[in-house]
Amino acid sequence: MITVDTNILVRYAIKDEPVQTAVATDFLAQHQCLVLPNVLLELIWVLGSSSGYALPREVIVKRVRHILGLSNIVVDDVTKVALALEWYEAGMDFADALHIVGSFDTEGFATFDKRIIKNVEKLAIPQKIVLLTK
Repeated sequence: MITVDTNILVRYAIKDEPVQTAVATDFLAQHQCLVLPNVLLELIWVLGSSSGYALPREVIVKRVRHILGLSNIVVDDVTKVALALEWYEAGMDFADALHIVGSFDTEGFATFDKRIIKNVEKLAIPQKIVLLTK
């Protein structure tokens, strides 16, 4: 098994550079590939950011799910990643979703970010969020 970088997944997902797209596609087909959660975080950022490809959230989710469904793809912490992707699809920032799901084995998640609390409440996520204030 080999761990893949974000740029390989971007080429596969976007198909904007024919040579690299072909290389990435062949590589993913011929190797058992590990995708780390931080690589997915970067992939989603690149696909959605105005500094990247500015794709709509529903397109990003569709492409990421396609990649994660490839037969040669293994995802580190797949259950947590799948849950974070569901929350992202429902409107939460993917980084925040990964942070929250990653904190499930702790007392809670401490933050200054009020948006996280709103999203956790909206999505009925069973995690204690501690909002730090001045």
